[in-house]
Amino acid sequence: MLIKSYVGSGMTLYFFPYLRRMGLERYISELMYRYNCVVVPGFGAFLTEQKSAVIHESTNTFYPPVKTVSFNQQLLSNDGLLVSYAAETEGVSFEEMLIQVGEIVGEWKADLKKGNQLRLADIGTLWYSAEDKIQFQPSGNVNYLTSSFGMSSFVSAPVTREVLKEEVVQLEEKIPFAFTPEKRETLTLRPYLKYAAVALIALTLGVTGFQFYKSNVTNQQLARQEAEQQVSKRIQEATFFDAQPLELPTITLKTSKKETAEKAAERMHHIIAGAFRYRTNADRKIEELKQKGFNPSYIGTNPFGLYLVAYDSFTDSNRALDALREIKLTQKDAWLKSGH
Repeated sequence: MLIKSYVGSGMTLYFFPYLRRMGLERYISELMYRYNCVVVPGFGAFLTEQKSAVIHESTNTFYPPVKTVSFNQQLLSNDGLLVSYAAETEGVSFEEMLIQVGEIVGEWKADLKKGNQLRLADIGTLWYSAEDKIQFQPSGNVNYLTSSFGMSSFVSAPVTREVLKEEVVQLEEKIPFAFTPEKRETLTLRPYLKYAAVALIALTLGVTGFQFYKSNVTNQQLARQEAEQQVSKRIQEATFFDAQPLELPTITLKTSKKETAEKAAERMHHIIAGAFRYRTNADRKIEELKQKGFNPSYIGTNPFGLYLVAYDSFTDSNRALDALREIKLTQKDAWLKSGH
């Protein structure tokens, strides 16, 4: 407990028989197992940071994960962690423990001001630098990472691999091998086997290439035939027109008037309105032309099997040409067909 001593003039002195310097160090060390920051009010804070496992390549030494310790002189405010923990452990009030911690911090600072080094067990060593700043060197004796409890560093010998194979290769290079006649005969067959394999590969590639070429030619022929069929189909479904009227040449024949009249009577000139694949479409076209005032007629089929419909038909070529010119004023697709 806190002991009070009364002296003259009403002054009271406090004595702390239960907390010593070693006790405060122990509390700081215990708290660093659970916390990453332990503040000593008015002095500074001890910080911990987790570091992964390390392998030293030159010495083949394995080091387990650890918590590295550092010191920050700027963190002076009391967060209550250290004082509360020490007060609870010692069984005193928070205020009484805060006074004791302040007294110990004063002793630490006084030792450092004298140029002495302050050694805190299992934590590290502190001292003042030439710039009047506290320097810290962690002890490294304790690993504050609880997950690495029981782990220590160890040295593992490097694993040697394929040493036997390398020795055999070196022996093969140095020692000549003598082959029996049977083995030599077997070895002499290897080049021929190699050539046979190359020839087989070349033959396989040649057959495959020929088959590919033949297949490509066949596909082209099929495509060409299909295209021709499509063109023929389109021609049969089309309507045939002639932009220019058919001009009949003048022919002078030495014959009688009776024969000329008979041949002229036999020859017809048709002004074609369209060619249709189906007869029903041709009949529909004839009805449409009648409604427009023409004298249409069905004149048979063409070589493609399409049904021909004429605006009008004439035996006189001059009348046919005149009618064609008049019809083309409104029907640009009309054309003249002459025949028997």
